[in-house]
Amino acid sequence: MKLPEVNEIVEELSEQLFLNPFDVQKSIPSVRFFGRIKEVGATLVRSSLTGAHQGDLCLIAGKLKAEVIGVNGDEALLSPFDSTTGLQTGEDVELLGHGHEIALGDGLLGRVLDGLGRPIDEGDLVTSEVRLNQGSAPNPLSRSLIKDILPLGIKAIDSVLTCGVGQRVGIFAAAGGGKSTLLGMIASKCDAEVIVLALVGERGREVKEFLEYNLTPEAKKRTVMVVSTSDRPPLERMKATITATTIAEYFRDKGKNVLLMVDSLTRFARSAREIGLAAGEPAVSNGFPPSVFVKLSSLVERAGPAAVGSITGIYSVLVEGDDMNEPIADEVRSLLDGHIILSRKLAGAGQYPAIDINASVSRVMDQIVPKEQQMQAAKLRKMLASYEDVQLLIRVGEYETGQDEETDEAIERYPAIQQFLRQTTDEYSAYEDTQIQLNSVTFGNF
Repeated sequence: MKLPEVNEIVEELSEQLFLNPFDVQKSIPSVRFFGRIKEVGATLVRSSLTGAHQGDLCLIAGKLKAEVIGVNGDEALLSPFDSTTGLQTGEDVELLGHGHEIALGDGLLGRVLDGLGRPIDEGDLVTSEVRLNQGSAPNPLSRSLIKDILPLGIKAIDSVLTCGVGQRVGIFAAAGGGKSTLLGMIASKCDAEVIVLALVGERGREVKEFLEYNLTPEAKKRTVMVVSTSDRPPLERMKATITATTIAEYFRDKGKNVLLMVDSLTRFARSAREIGLAAGEPAVSNGFPPSVFVKLSSLVERAGPAAVGSITGIYSVLVEGDDMNEPIADEVRSLLDGHIILSRKLAGAGQYPAIDINASVSRVMDQIVPKEQQMQAAKLRKMLASYEDVQLLIRVGEYETGQDEETDEAIERYPAIQQFLRQTTDEYSAYEDTQIQLNSVTFGNF
């Protein structure tokens, strides 16, 4: 027998004996795992289920999808995507064998989705790919540096709290402090190529109002809105923020500069708390289980600049009674690249947006704006602080001019500074115009 013939026989035998594992998988029928409901709660279903993994999807009673949030031996804890009304013990639970997936594509632009990525406006979605709804943060060494300014069209922010492309910023305020209004102003005025907006735990009325009043027709065309109202199950409310982030990652991977806005991160944390406590986690910090803080850091780290494209994240944070040191506000502030504080006092005085300039900071501003603007911003902050120091004396008529030149200048310029920082919802200020006005109220004639 010739050598080539021997080689052919050996090759044929090798192919028969050492099959490609992927071909073997295809040739074997898929195994379906079933269990039965053991307990039904308002937000949790306990089931016997073999082969379940954390994050797997299940189908309960052939109609209700749920996600595995805990596994203990042959028992699984399931968080349903919808109401558990009508379920009873003994009904079938089927393990679907994959995690939560969402459809992605340019056809999402201009559409409104629920927290699970399903359209709630009219028409089918035109998509090009499907991804697992559980992305991860980019390698820190592969991230590009934040070097470019992202004008938001808000004078108070563009002047002294300048935002960079890929920065992550929090807007902190008590209920009714104007967070949603400020987010609407940013959405309609910013220069981002794509906007992804997540409304989490909002009232249904506010969703419609935001869509109709806060977004211009031009802004709607480049916006994807993800909505999960306050009546939805906690898993969907939590997933809404994750879904919005996955959508933002899709457009970022295409080289786009994406603006991701979440209202609010606090409701994301509260939804995660409901799920964690239902699963039996201990409450360690003001009623929040440890998993909430892990989810917060994982979520926020997915935003920012990447090797290609960027996600600029703006997250609203609801604080209780102006307490900036409560656990969620304190944790989020430590994770972000800047924070904007909205003041009830300024709102009560009719100053909108009610941004407390001296309590707010942009941690990347000094590396993206010229020295001249840094000096102007520093002087504006100093004059605001000087005026606040003597404000009570001015009101009671006890302040005498001539005692301190800097304070006298602050008092003289204060009305012009107030007017500069004030802006109506339909008013747009180009970045260049904002810088001219900033110079005028700090160093120039006004």
